[in-house]
Amino acid sequence: MPRDDSELDGLTLLGASRREYAMQYDPGVLECFENKHLDNDYWVTFHCPEFTSLCPKTGQPDFANILIQYVPDAKLVESKSLKLYLFGFRNQGDFHEDCVNIIMKDLIKLMQPKYIEVYGRFLPRGGISIDPWCNYGQAGTEYARLARERFNSHNLNPGRVDNR
Repeated sequence: MPRDDSELDGLTLLGASRREYAMQYDPGVLECFENKHLDNDYWVTFHCPEFTSLCPKTGQPDFANILIQYVPDAKLVESKSLKLYLFGFRNQGDFHEDCVNIIMKDLIKLMQPKYIEVYGRFLPRGGISIDPWCNYGQAGTEYARLARERFNSHNLNPGRVDNR
């Protein structure tokens, strides 16, 4: 059966060999595509081990592993656009907690997932590491309950991310 390439309509980054990399935070670079498996729930996980942002006070770089996990609804984020989006934080001055919440909120706005969580495991600076974690479940659904349960049972390692 021939493949229906209409699902690729609107994806401008995938397959493009040359691309200018964002030097600033820009959620507009994010792209999504249709979920062809609406009949079942499943997890999508992105492990981003080379995340970089800047301390908003000192301008010093902060390095992290970012783990994004979600249960899609009608749309999924396209991975190359996600990579380019995350590159945009390299010159963005935000605290660690802000970074993970901004990422989560931008992905919610883009694709309205049933459930999403974002975990940042930042390398220590000054002898302290900061590992923020946030989550969201669609209101009025079983995913809101899942979000509350996972939040209430959150521990220091919601996903296996090794960077130290």
